[in-house]
Amino acid sequence: MGIIVWLIIGLLAGWIARAVVPGSDSMGIGGTLVLGLIGSLVGGFLGNLLVEGQLDVQPAGIIGSIIGAVVALLIYRSMGARSRV
Repeated sequence: MGIIVWLIIGLLAGWIARAVVPGSDSMGIGGTLVLGLIGSLVGGFLGNLLVEGQLDVQPAGIIGSIIGAVVALLIYRSMGARSRV
């Protein structure tokens, strides 16, 4: 049951991140899901680093997942812009 919840939160976080960050993306549902899951891990890492001062990677809540997905999306776009140049 935990994996299904992770997938749903990841999909939701990726969808919200893509809606918040302006611009077009060429990723489908699978890319949005991966973006949200990476965002959850990034959000958990940043939250743990800021709150506890440790470098542990753990899943984050929905807010941390959205923030992490926005960060991951911005990094993805910056890497894509460099490869097109």
